[in-house]
Amino acid sequence: MESRGEGPGPAGESSEMAAALRAAKQALRAELKRRLRALSEAEKQRQSRLLSRKVIGHSKYQESQRIAIFLSMQDEIETEEIIKDIFQRGKECFIPQYKPRSSHMDMVKLTSAEEISSLPLTSWNIHQPCDDDVREEALSGAGGLDLILMPGLGFDKSGNRLGRGKGYYDTFLERCMHHPKGKPYTIALAFKEQICDSVPVAENDIQIDEILYEDS
Repeated sequence: MESRGEGPGPAGESSEMAAALRAAKQALRAELKRRLRALSEAEKQRQSRLLSRKVIGHSKYQESQRIAIFLSMQDEIETEEIIKDIFQRGKECFIPQYKPRSSHMDMVKLTSAEEISSLPLTSWNIHQPCDDDVREEALSGAGGLDLILMPGLGFDKSGNRLGRGKGYYDTFLERCMHHPKGKPYTIALAFKEQICDSVPVAENDIQIDEILYEDS
């Protein structure tokens, strides 16, 4: 059972602060989900096409060889065009493989853009390789990653990111920091409706290097 933090002293204060942070994040997640539900399919496609062009023209993308990218859910920027471009340019593409009932995620190698549709669907309706599908894991060798293109629910202009509460990306970025190659450059892809004045963050929430959206 969690301490309710009613007593005096630092422990009480810290648990009250943690509860307030959780509540602030939950409230913002609900607001962002409401904003995303209000977006039409045509508008999501319009912003996705625009963002794809921004990414493909970005100097960090062009100079990166090993790129991790998410496979989009319904309320996320569509990444299909970027993935096709990664393969057309002869770069290496890595996609998330989430471990259920944990905050662990690997980035595993994709062999082609066409392969995605044949991958099994998770409970979140995302294609990903099944657990017994053995593939190169981005951090397993010396190569590491050059760039991670990231999803999220909300972002602010200081680089703070609000995820969906599972901690997959924060945990993965922590592992990247211990890799010999070091932390890759991170770019989050967002609809302009996902940009907030400020995102509530905890100490272990890792800032994003750059947020790309329509007006950025």
